[in-house]
Amino acid sequence: MTQQTSNIDEPSEKRKRFVLQIIFYVVGLVVTAFGIAFAINSRLGITPVTSFPYAISVVSGIRIGTCVTIFLIFCIFIQFILLRKEFKLIELTQIIVATAFGFFVDFAIFVLGDFGIPTYAGQLTMLAISIVIVSFGLVMYLDAKLVLMPVEGLTTVIAQKLSTSFHRVKIVLDCIFVLLSITITFAFLNEIYGVREGTVISAIVIGKLLPYCRALINMILRKIKLYNLLNPEQMS
Repeated sequence: MTQQTSNIDEPSEKRKRFVLQIIFYVVGLVVTAFGIAFAINSRLGITPVTSFPYAISVVSGIRIGTCVTIFLIFCIFIQFILLRKEFKLIELTQIIVATAFGFFVDFAIFVLGDFGIPTYAGQLTMLAISIVIVSFGLVMYLDAKLVLMPVEGLTTVIAQKLSTSFHRVKIVLDCIFVLLSITITFAFLNEIYGVREGTVISAIVIGKLLPYCRALINMILRKIKLYNLLNPEQMS
């Protein structure tokens, strides 16, 4: 009798877990998008990955969310080139993620509007808010364990092809994105946009904040009794 109940409940638990994963993933993307909006309004520079589509947006006048989507889809295309026959159709779901994330970025910028805090101290406060928000957003969509963001997917593919670590490839790609954004904005506008001290601070601090954000989120999940549902492999 106990075994039958367990078999009946298992599909239900899987459905609940999948719904929770989707909620975590989407909320994580939305939170990350708001973090980007705060960074833009701080005018102290944004994260290395976002700096490139931001530069394209500034130069072309196209909405940044659209530029983010195009950039992410380009990352998927590079994955396809590198993997060729090894590229799995399931990876095309990254296109949905890229499109949704671009929309969320535009939505966050619309909601935040021109909000900013005057003085350099205020700018630093905006940047700090951005870093914290982005860190929480990253933890949420990463811990949902669903589709990788295209940039992370590309980083993973390159790391596998070169037999090196994910972290090393990420550092190189971040540097390339920053250099491209500097080159593009300076070449077309004779000024650098999107890359300042905040870009360096974000690159250093966000990674260090992730474990603390994850610990806080897991503590909340345990309190509301959802931790085991989202992390069944952790159950004893």
